[in-house]
Amino acid sequence: VTFFPAMLTLPAGGSATFFCNISRENDSSAEYSLNWYKETNHSQAQKIAEMSRNNSLTKTEKYLLTNHTPAFKIEILNLHQNDSGSYYCGLIAFFEPDKVMESNRSHLVVTAAPEKTNATDEPKMEEGDPLDHVKAMLPGILLLAGAVVLLIFGYLTVMYRRGGMIPCGGFTKEEKPPMVSVSTVDYGVLEFQWDQCTQVPPETQPVDQTEYATIIFPEEKPVTPERGKKHQD
Repeated sequence: VTFFPAMLTLPAGGSATFFCNISRENDSSAEYSLNWYKETNHSQAQKIAEMSRNNSLTKTEKYLLTNHTPAFKIEILNLHQNDSGSYYCGLIAFFEPDKVMESNRSHLVVTAAPEKTNATDEPKMEEGDPLDHVKAMLPGILLLAGAVVLLIFGYLTVMYRRGGMIPCGGFTKEEKPPMVSVSTVDYGVLEFQWDQCTQVPPETQPVDQTEYATIIFPEEKPVTPERGKKHQD
């Protein structure tokens, strides 16, 4: 009786398959059955399954047995790490019930399956990524919004100091009347002031008057010697 394969290493969640082969010398008309055993850490063997020659298929929650005479197959389903250990089969002939022909031992090692567990954890991490991005971007968004508010406030302050040159959307309707009162004019007062200005006589400036006089001298008579003497006398 042989048992193979000699060694299997499989991840948890899968299945392991072993074969128990009976030689043709024992393949006679005599009735027999096969038992499967498991040893853990060289402890006492524990019977895990049984199958008679006449059964073609036997299935339990943990094992699936198939008769392929002279070979018998055993499948260990839904592997767990505690399924690791040594397995072998034993042939029991009915004509010699006290004699058990044991096969060699085969070893099964069941490893953990981290890939499947990580695959379920990865979507959770991916779902959390957008929140982390938002948290990282939040300070920058707040700083940008504060800068925009300061720029608007500074612009409105400068325009207010320049004499009310504020955009229409900068203030509410209650702040608009001062702008209207500046542009209104009382025409009656203006006319009155204009009349006063027109009633004031223009400043008079002295007119330069130049008088011209004509001096007429009497016509002189020529002086004769005689008249000269008379004049001297």
